[in-house]
Amino acid sequence: MPRPKSLTPSALASATLAVLDREGLAALSMRAVAAELGMGTMSLYRYVADRDGLEALVVEHLLSGVDTVPPRALWDKQVAVLVERVRAAVSAHPEAVPLTMAHRHRSPGLLRWSESVLAVLTAAGFTGEQRVVAMRALLSYLIGAIGLEHRGPLSGVGTDAMATMGEQYPLLAETAATARAIPPDVEFRQGLDVVLSGLRRP
Repeated sequence: MPRPKSLTPSALASATLAVLDREGLAALSMRAVAAELGMGTMSLYRYVADRDGLEALVVEHLLSGVDTVPPRALWDKQVAVLVERVRAAVSAHPEAVPLTMAHRHRSPGLLRWSESVLAVLTAAGFTGEQRVVAMRALLSYLIGAIGLEHRGPLSGVGTDAMATMGEQYPLLAETAATARAIPPDVEFRQGLDVVLSGLRRP
């Protein structure tokens, strides 16, 4: 008789996240997660079929607790709040962000969130192709902004370096000097408002 399973999906997802956070997405493997759990690689196959299964567990782990009920507000504020909730859930684990799109069809949490955003857009008059483009624009901004925040933050060395290039690139240097004082939350919300402003146009 086979031994009963003892690892929960949450424990597997947490171990996978630990590998992602420490070593990056390229280093994610069944062997790496098994080592994180202190078990043999073959033992891990009792719980998931492959790396793809680990990735799906991570996405659901991060997004299962996201509140998908929009606030009572105008449609653009509703969308902004829903987008910010996902950012809050995943921004601590930027290496996992690309997985949200790869496994968007397998995560009940992400499916519920997507349905909620689409319901808000539909109530605001978005249909057909317009709704598709609006949803993709929001997702593109969300994923891209989180990636920039962690790989090229305004407070990082890249911004500092560009701020010193005034002689050759005066506008870039001036912009970088200003950028260093902008907190990540402000950057994200103002960028999101730019996207929403475009969607507000008839």
